Amino acid sequence: MSERTSKMRQEILEIPDAVDRLLSQGAPGIQAAAQMVKQADPQFLITVARGSSDHACTYLKYASELFLNLPVASVGPSVNSIYGVDLQAKGALCLSISQSGQSPDIVGMTRSLRSSGGVTVAITNNTNSRLSEVTDAVLPLHAGPELSVAATKTFVTSLVSGLWLLAEVKGDNELIGAIHALPDCLARAATCDWSAAAETITGRSLFTLGRGPSYAMSNEAALKIKETCQIHAESYSAAEVLHGPVSIVEDGFPTIVFAARDAAEQTTAEAADALAGKGATVFAATDKVTRAQVLPVARTGHWLTDPVATITSFYSMVEAVAGARGIDPDAPRHLKKVTETV
Repeated sequence: MSERTSKMRQEILEIPDAVDRLLSQGAPGIQAAAQMVKQADPQFLITVARGSSDHACTYLKYASELFLNLPVASVGPSVNSIYGVDLQAKGALCLSISQSGQSPDIVGMTRSLRSSGGVTVAITNNTNSRLSEVTDAVLPLHAGPELSVAATKTFVTSLVSGLWLLAEVKGDNELIGAIHALPDCLARAATCDWSAAAETITGRSLFTLGRGPSYAMSNEAALKIKETCQIHAESYSAAEVLHGPVSIVEDGFPTIVFAARDAAEQTTAEAADALAGKGATVFAATDKVTRAQVLPVARTGHWLTDPVATITSFYSMVEAVAGARGIDPDAPRHLKKVTETV
């Protein structure tokens, strides 16, 4: 393993401070946006994003549907940028997430949704970006510069910003309190020891699993394994993996399972145990498993914020795996920090 501390590792360790900055400086913008949303009284949400930002949107989809009872549709930016279609967005809250705010397709779709009657909110780390110019409200991430190609602190702050907005819309003080307690929880999460799971990630294809809000973390984990470790990983819902994908499981097949203290925890644990029973080497972020191995986690006191801590622990692990494989996680091959798609 390289003795150099990667920028990715430095930025993972900055996550608690980045979230603390967001909580300290972001309240006026969040509260103003929440008031705008309440006045608009949206009937559904539309999300616009790509890559890790789209995984943040998946997390917020579940948060909205489970917490606000509002359905969410993820729209492909190419519907507007390539196919030239303007979707009808009247009655929608349109949430766009982009760390750079520069990709033309995200900007174009957001502009289109606003012109079609949607109330638009952008979550970005760049308040001077093109995206910031075409929305009704901008929520800065306050994450500071992120130099590693692999997004970590901007992903986590995107989760927190979006969830905080939804909590303010509902006026749920319990969730708001859990969000404000996150910095200390995330500091613990960043040091959770997932080395046993790391040892199984040696180049062989693997599964990541989750359900509900934790499914978004599974998606993000699979991307990061491919991006930083050059290992193939597939993400599945814990409810879907046994329907067909399980066929490729053989002895020692690596699997990482994400779970929170929510209504899906028990069934997720049962899926993890079922895979372990078929020979997979399964690590799960829940103590409800009986055959899979338990990963240490930093619980946050609320089922909607638990996944934020779990992905932070995963980031620490995957950065270590990349280093052990002699790969620079700061500069994955074929990738650059800002990808502008049309």
